[in-house]
Amino acid sequence: MRVPILMYHSVTDRPNSATRPLAVRTSVFEAQMTYLKDRGFTPLTLADLVASQYGTGGAPAPERPVVVTFDDGYADFHVHALPVLERLGFTATVFLTSGWVDDAGPDAAGKPLDRMLSWSQAREAASCGVEIAGHSHSHPQLDQLPDAVLRQELRRNKGLLEDKVGRLVATMAYPYGYSSARVRREVRKAGYWAACAVANTLAGDSDDVMALPRLTVGRSTTMDRFRRAVEGRGVPIIYMKEHALTKGFAVVRRTRYGLRHVVGRE
Repeated sequence: MRVPILMYHSVTDRPNSATRPLAVRTSVFEAQMTYLKDRGFTPLTLADLVASQYGTGGAPAPERPVVVTFDDGYADFHVHALPVLERLGFTATVFLTSGWVDDAGPDAAGKPLDRMLSWSQAREAASCGVEIAGHSHSHPQLDQLPDAVLRQELRRNKGLLEDKVGRLVATMAYPYGYSSARVRREVRKAGYWAACAVANTLAGDSDDVMALPRLTVGRSTTMDRFRRAVEGRGVPIIYMKEHALTKGFAVVRRTRYGLRHVVGRE
């Protein structure tokens, strides 16, 4: 079975310059979710999809599963996206960067791009059936970090989420979609049993559960493109530009990390 795992960021009519490329208008988001409802898709959290499709003991997957995910944890999820999801009876997964939380206090880290969810809003979303999942503590490129810093990013994120939200955190998404075999090993050691990359293709039974692919949904995603993507029609062509950029960035990141590793040993 091929499953669309959708990757959103901000849902707002007034994005700032930093979030604009990946911001979806509220009316467009509602139209996209309504399309899924009308076409018989059943939203699952990422944890539920993995449990049902990848043999971890969950209930059988519905006939047309879909996973709706949100990266970073922008405040507009609570204001604009959550009401739409609740009205349609949909669940979702929010990958939350713990150091960016609005009231992170002494745990604040990194540079959030816009106003972020508070811990109380994250707890409210969880009470509505939304999965709160990991997205690192400060949103770095994980594959560029030394081992000790990488472990701290992953474990601090998971620990804070579980402490502040009061729910088990078993899944995560890589900031920027970047990972490596080394990163994925550390993610599993940190206690996560599934993780999302980007890849812009539908997820299937043979995919690595520690690097599940998602479909990017952003400002330039028209309804026609959205319909074709979730139905699995012409996905390689739809995301041709993104695939080319991803391959190029992968080469750059491997080279950069290799150079740092060599220099650090000299």
